[in-house]
Parts: sequence; structure tokens; C-alpha cells
Amino acid sequence: MMKKASIILSLIISIMVTQAQNTLAELETYATVDQAVGNITFTNSGDLVYSHHPFFSPARRVVKFDKKTNTTTPFPNLEWNTPRETDDNYLSNVLGIRNDENGVIWMIDMAQRNNVTPKIVGWNTKTDKLERIYYLPESSVPSISQPNDMVVDTKHGYFIIADEGIGNGGDGSKAAFIIVDMKTGKTRRVLEGTRSTLPENTPTVIKGKHLAVSGKDLLVGNDGITADKNFEYIYYGPLNGTKIYRIKTVDLVNEAYTDEDLDSKIETYSEKPNNGGMSIDKDGNIYLTALESNSVAVVSANDKMVKTMVQHKNMVWPDGVSYNHVDGYMYVSAAQVNKGAIFNDGKDQSTKPFYIFRFKPIVKGVSFR
Repeated sequence: MMKKASIILSLIISIMVTQAQNTLAELETYATVDQAVGNITFTNSGDLVYSHHPFFSPARRVVKFDKKTNTTTPFPNLEWNTPRETDDNYLSNVLGIRNDENGVIWMIDMAQRNNVTPKIVGWNTKTDKLERIYYLPESSVPSISQPNDMVVDTKHGYFIIADEGIGNGGDGSKAAFIIVDMKTGKTRRVLEGTRSTLPENTPTVIKGKHLAVSGKDLLVGNDGITADKNFEYIYYGPLNGTKIYRIKTVDLVNEAYTDEDLDSKIETYSEKPNNGGMSIDKDGNIYLTALESNSVAVVSANDKMVKTMVQHKNMVWPDGVSYNHVDGYMYVSAAQVNKGAIFNDGKDQSTKPFYIFRFKPIVKGVSFR
């Protein structure tokens, strides 16, 4: 009996060692919180700001986290997190959130939850004042839109938004990009329902269970998005899909190009798993949250191979992954989206606490995307 127990113990240790050897970085738990964390960003001084994942209908849409007290406060303040009938200058339904080098945190309000116009809200953390609101008209954000994440390209002067195409019953077949001119506020919808924005028939399966609504697999289009350190290329892909694509930024924002023109300029960059958020480092290694394996994968810039960067049993539905330029860590949320009521016959199966992890990237990350 003792010999059998010893063999089992050795096997467990061997598996643990193998798992450790198969990851490229050490993972640490940065914080545990009471609500699901969506996407993460940072102020210029390194303070963590994140969206509460909208799938759980949070009362506070965006919060700032205080590590010393392990508490949150509404960001930018309570008023902006309080819906009302008199105006729509509040945050209704936020997932995508990014910072820029000027100290502005930009938040995509997808709307849907309240009768408001979708918009991008910029809050200047240096002056603690509203920077600007960019409203997103129906011509660019139709009812099936779900503008999920974005690149804040201050070099060329554009917001480049990945639209999953699953809003209000959308099935991902009209996933697209939304391009917003920072100077004029003009918006355009491009590459809708084309080969690189459409989801593939690769259902999300976690522990043998399909992510499905009313028995139908949810297939999500254009989702993870990032840009290299010089904003030369936009990297992106559908959540449900096996490829990362890239296109030169100057081509994607060029109004003279038709969708057919743009399609001819898209490169298939690498393989990938079904993924949520995406980030990048200064050498071009791409980090992406691998939803089905409780991990963050990395696509090496050298050989374009997909490897496991970090993994943890509590990294359930890793969503946003972002670099903190102050402490040099990549941060990743575990949102437990697959446990939400919509995917479990109306019963919320998520459990507290919700985790925020961090790890050191291979080289320094790119801070402002």
C-alpha cells in the first residue's frame, strides 16, 4: 500500500513539474475581488483601472483598484457610473478600456444595457476631467454590434475598434472594424463579415462543455486586437478562430480603400487558440488569453509558434491582458464568463473570489495601445 501511494505521489509531482516546465513565466496572484474583472488598463502612475465584466450586469461599470486596501472606487467617479434618464453622459456597458501616453483612459461604452448612444469616453487622469466623448452612430455600430476592444493609435490619430458582431442576437456573421478619426470624430465600418473578421466554426469548449446559448454554440467574431510598438501593424483575430491576422495600420485607416482592397493587404500571421484579449511586447511577441486552457499563450516573434506563457486552475476565462509600464508586469483577469447565467440555463454559476494575475513578459511590453 505504501509503495502504491509513493508511486501516485511521484506521478503527481512529475505532472506538476512537467506543467511548470511547459510554461515560460512564473505567475502570481495579484488580487482577489468580489466582481468579475473584464479588461484592465493603468494610469500613467501605474494605478490599476478595470471594467467590471458587463456579462454580469455590474452596478459599477469601471473601477480603480487600491492594492493597499484591496478595495475599489468608481472610475472616473460615481456620477459617471450612475445611469439616469436626463442625459446619457454616463457609462452604460463597458468592457474595452485602454490608456494612452497622455494620461487619458479611453472606455468603449457598448450601450445595449441602457437607451444611450454607443460612445468612446476619454477621462484625463492628470487633470481628473473629461477629455472627450466620441459618439458612435448607427451607421458604424448597428444593432448587432458589440464593440469589444480597441487600439488607441495616437501616432496616426485613430481609434481602431474590434466589433465582435454578437450584440442583440447577432451571430458574429457581421463582425467588423470600426474606425474613428480622433480629430474629426468621423466613424467608418470596414471589413464587415469578411474572412478575417468572421468567426470560424471552432466552438469554445471548456472542460467538455460548449459555450452555448439556448443550445446553439456562440461563435464570436473580431475580438482580440493590438498594435506593435510603432503602430505599424494591427494584429487581430476572431475569438472563435485559428488564425491571427495583421494589416498595416496606414492601410486599414485609408478611406480610399474598399473592403476588397483591404482584404488583399491582410496577412495571415500565425496560428492561435480560441482567445479573448491580446497584448504585445517590444520585440513583437504576442500575448493572448487562451479561454479553453486557463492560460495565457504567447506567439513568438521569432518562429510564430504558440506556447503557454502562464497557466492556473483559477484562471477561468482569462479575458483582458495588459502591460503596466511602471512595474513591468503583464496583468490578466479571470472573468468566469462561461459560468454566467446566459450560458447556464439562467443560473449564475460564477464563484467568488475573482482573480487578477500578473507575470513578467519575455521582454518589456508595449504600454500604450
